[in-house]
Amino acid sequence: MAVAERELTPERFEFTADEARLLERYFTNLDRPVFALRNLPEVVKGALFSRYSRTEKSLRRVLLEEFLNQPEFGLEELLQAETPGDLVATRKAEEFYERVLVGYGDDSVAELAGAHLAVERVSTLAAKALEDSRIGLSPLEKSTRYVRFDRPGPDGRFLYHRGPELQSRYYELACDHLFQTFSDLLVQVLDRVRGEFPIDPGETERAWKAATRAKALDLLRGLLPAATFTNLGLYGNGRAFEYLVTKMAGHDLPECRRLASDLHRELSQVIPAFVRRAIDEKYGRPAAELMSSTSEQLRWLARDAAGAPAEPRVRLVEFDDDAERKVVAAALFPHSALPLAELQETWVEPALVLDALLGGRGNRRQRAPRALEHTHYTFEVVANFAAYRDLQRHRMLTQERQLLGASLGYDVPPELEAMGLDGRYRDAVEAAGHAHERLQRDVGPVLAQYVVPLAYRVRWYFRLSLREVFHLCELRTTPQGHPDYRRVAQEMFKRVREVHPRLAQYARFVDLGPGDELERRRSEHRIDEKLAQLNL
Repeated sequence: MAVAERELTPERFEFTADEARLLERYFTNLDRPVFALRNLPEVVKGALFSRYSRTEKSLRRVLLEEFLNQPEFGLEELLQAETPGDLVATRKAEEFYERVLVGYGDDSVAELAGAHLAVERVSTLAAKALEDSRIGLSPLEKSTRYVRFDRPGPDGRFLYHRGPELQSRYYELACDHLFQTFSDLLVQVLDRVRGEFPIDPGETERAWKAATRAKALDLLRGLLPAATFTNLGLYGNGRAFEYLVTKMAGHDLPECRRLASDLHRELSQVIPAFVRRAIDEKYGRPAAELMSSTSEQLRWLARDAAGAPAEPRVRLVEFDDDAERKVVAAALFPHSALPLAELQETWVEPALVLDALLGGRGNRRQRAPRALEHTHYTFEVVANFAAYRDLQRHRMLTQERQLLGASLGYDVPPELEAMGLDGRYRDAVEAAGHAHERLQRDVGPVLAQYVVPLAYRVRWYFRLSLREVFHLCELRTTPQGHPDYRRVAQEMFKRVREVHPRLAQYARFVDLGPGDELERRRSEHRIDEKLAQLNL
């Protein structure tokens, strides 16, 4: 199976001659949507990607307009401190790593070098594939809460994936309908939200506008199809990127296979020794072909009729009956001279051990200790794809989803119904559902996923330790979180509490309340407080 060359005409990113001269030192290219960063200190890269997730601008434009052209950041002084010797040292380090890889085959060396990679104008569906790696990669994606996704491109068309494999009138009509409905409803929804939540005394206009805009975008994000273009930043080590390229080369989606070539080309300019085998004839390509053929065989074996509509739910499928005993033994083990098996029959009162282990936590940032990794839970979840999009980024667990489709039904935000604006929302979502049925017949179930809006439900499973239950549920139930994923995290915690109440009682920072009506208001207030402190 050959890795496809990029079939679409690359987007031309226009810069003046002066801008290009300024930028070319810091990027591997200035005219393609996949590019790597170089010659920038790590702290600058981190700040750049952080800003990147909350803007409609491309990464290059952010660096140019908000970093290089802002003298108060002190970036110019920082960059001038980079001496030619640093570049020589980098080349020598690269040569050393290559010698170790070639001479000794020690793959772990590839974890000592990393790269920042930006991927722009990629579908939300392909972004989920890029973010699916659990170890060695850290993704940051453009947020549906802070950024409008309905802005048209330079050609006046809405920004979503139009691959050569998706030449269907039904597909583009459905996607255009979804985006147009998003645009039309946003003005009305924003007016209603600001009418319901007027500015508070002492609240800054900046904070109020940001919070109300985030609320409106949250209510309408279900209209965005899986084809919606997004931007994401990836930071990772060489070994992780090597496997990512191989995995994308063996993916079911042609878009992902094209991305494999793009990723490999750009990474070869900054960490060439570590991605050399990613799609070579000896290692990478056979691995990608095996992934592809395995997926095809399993899909054929698992073929069945479409499932019936299903209500949102979280079901605990599997758990350990002896969870307490396992956690207590693991907690005592590093402080004891006894074997683990003997400690599982310990004479120490479990309540005393658990209280010593977990009783002192003062906030959710004081992570639960490793002993909680000795018991696991498997959940099956049915929720909308927007909730999955957020929760999928948790990496210290195992999760897999089924193909996107329309058979499980879709969700409508209750607030839209209360505003009387749900009619057009339903029409657009259901039209996309009908287009999905047609595309399944025309191009198959894998490609048909592109037209499915985020409002439609999907079924997936989580398998995770109690330690990760603490982290996920405490983080994702905070009042400012989106109601869709808050409900999933709350139900997960309730299921754990039903079977292991004594263990669950120490997850004190899980919020089972209704959440904030204007989710971002308190967070924006805290931002104002920090800004005020910086200006003192």
